[in-house]
Amino acid sequence: MSDFFQPISGFDLPRYAGVPTFMRLPLLGLDDQRIEEVDIGIVGVPWDGGTTNRPGTRHGPRQLRDLSTMIRRLHPTSGAAPFEMRNVADLGDSPVNPADVADALERITGFYSKLKQRGITPLSAGGDHLVSYPILKALAADAPVGMIHFDAHTDLFDSYFGGFKYTHGTPFRRAIEDGYLDPKRVVQIGIRGSMYDDEDIVWGLEQGVRIIRVEELDDRGLNEVMAEARAIVGDKPTYVSFDIDSIDPAFAPGTGTPEIGGFTTREAQRMVRLLDGLNLIGADLVEVSPPFDTSGGTAWVGVSIMFELLCVLAGAPGTKR
Repeated sequence: MSDFFQPISGFDLPRYAGVPTFMRLPLLGLDDQRIEEVDIGIVGVPWDGGTTNRPGTRHGPRQLRDLSTMIRRLHPTSGAAPFEMRNVADLGDSPVNPADVADALERITGFYSKLKQRGITPLSAGGDHLVSYPILKALAADAPVGMIHFDAHTDLFDSYFGGFKYTHGTPFRRAIEDGYLDPKRVVQIGIRGSMYDDEDIVWGLEQGVRIIRVEELDDRGLNEVMAEARAIVGDKPTYVSFDIDSIDPAFAPGTGTPEIGGFTTREAQRMVRLLDGLNLIGADLVEVSPPFDTSGGTAWVGVSIMFELLCVLAGAPGTKR
């Protein structure tokens, strides 16, 4: 047993007991002296000010924390033991402002900038997908990064409602325009659903974004598509963003913009596992909306994917330790 922070075992305290933290890990504030020991920080971003349709993702981190008490120590197929490989802690929630979008984005960027200064790799739980933008703004402040993005939607739209630029449908357009993402190293997997128009697709392709619709994934298979994604991002710094609506609503109904025809949970697990060995600088799991699945089933899917992401982050070459 290492001297790293360890989750509380279900053999020591029932999983339904105690104060829930992400994966039953210690909860540390940024002013805690032990923060310097942290390699990977799990962070909630309880904000949905960028939502344009069904709200509720501001409540996602709390439900995800609760369901994460079922996560155990060891990965069942790879054998990865992330809590033995890296020092992992729950760093609480990022500051947000539910009444002001611009201020919320600045608060989130400020929080993640502090993590970057400490060399902490963040694994984040949203919140709507706009939260990825301020996170990328902090992590890619020095140079643009690549991204592998699992989603039903491109989130490459220019604006909503007469020119409003910051919604959960625009984060990666803004991140490319502002120099935080290298579009030629961005891969989007699982795109599907009815469309307003094809403006987002056309713009993305013009920038060099690789957009893989779910039909192409079906035709080519997971292994071939993920091999291409790995080749595109290469060995340079890469971020992973996983929208829960990439998974079919039969498995994850608790989200704001569900689209039928998505991944099964097993397919999602396999794709995340195929990120192993990449130079990952962080990841997020977004768009879990508890009001649309009070059973917690969607949140359980979400934290299970977060554990898969944690395992590949723990093995990433750039992660501290």
